[in-house]
Amino acid sequence: MARHPDSDRIWPSCDDQQPGVSIRPLRQADLAALLAHLAHDQDHVPRSGGPAPVVAVRVRASVGRPGASAAAQYQRRRATELAIWAGSLPWRILILVAGGVAAWLAAARVAPDLAAPTGVTVAAGVGWLLRFRSSPDTLAWRRGVAGERRTARLLAPLERRGWAVLHDLAIPGSVANIDHLVIGPGGVLAIDSKQYRGRLRVDRDGMVWHGRHLLVSALRTTLWEADQADEVLSIADVQVAAVVAVHGTSVPWGALRAEGVTLVSARRLPDLLCVLPPVLGPERVAWLTDRARVRFRAAA
Repeated sequence: MARHPDSDRIWPSCDDQQPGVSIRPLRQADLAALLAHLAHDQDHVPRSGGPAPVVAVRVRASVGRPGASAAAQYQRRRATELAIWAGSLPWRILILVAGGVAAWLAAARVAPDLAAPTGVTVAAGVGWLLRFRSSPDTLAWRRGVAGERRTARLLAPLERRGWAVLHDLAIPGSVANIDHLVIGPGGVLAIDSKQYRGRLRVDRDGMVWHGRHLLVSALRTTLWEADQADEVLSIADVQVAAVVAVHGTSVPWGALRAEGVTLVSARRLPDLLCVLPPVLGPERVAWLTDRARVRFRAAA
């Protein structure tokens, strides 16, 4: 085990991880280095202490609406469940009436004056229990919509700093989509918004968990989405970084990296993007954004 230099706590060492897993706490400088996915292109990276490039172009993206495909999926699933519920409405009404009548008859033997109110109250209670409710899986889509829209609001001010943000992009040849594609001075990033309940934790083996759910599969999906964006853009010297913006709970140490994906609290995301080493000039950002507009379409 290795000690974090800024704390007395003990953190998992990279040497202790299982093959293919690398997790450690990230400071701001560490995260900037990890997300500098174009650092290998040294010709585009200014030397330390040199002046930052002046961003003279404000690029506006127009592809997609944040959360649109998730909202459409939520509506489809809800409509399906509502149709099933409506098909069972006759027997639900029968149960409601039977419950109210049974309660009225029972109360009439004990307190005749209260028989009618008791029957109505019981019927109302049965109706409440038998009301239409969307399944947890369907509600998760609605929470996902809220998360994507919150991320979009957090990313919107970056336009003034020379970044372009495209939302809800369909991956060609797949039913999957990229929540947010961000192109700017710090590079290109595919950002997946996640709305979590409960807490995230890292176990002794360096694996990330959300409650009882291991996040390896979800993180690998995010990495795959970033790889697909990289293929669609087809730019040899630009590698798309994979990021998960987490809403609803905290991220251990504020940010961490696992399975090739950076997880960060959504509210910290804009500041962290702004401190990335500049690797793209404004003309390059505008050119890549136009390329993304041409090659991607809105998922919904």
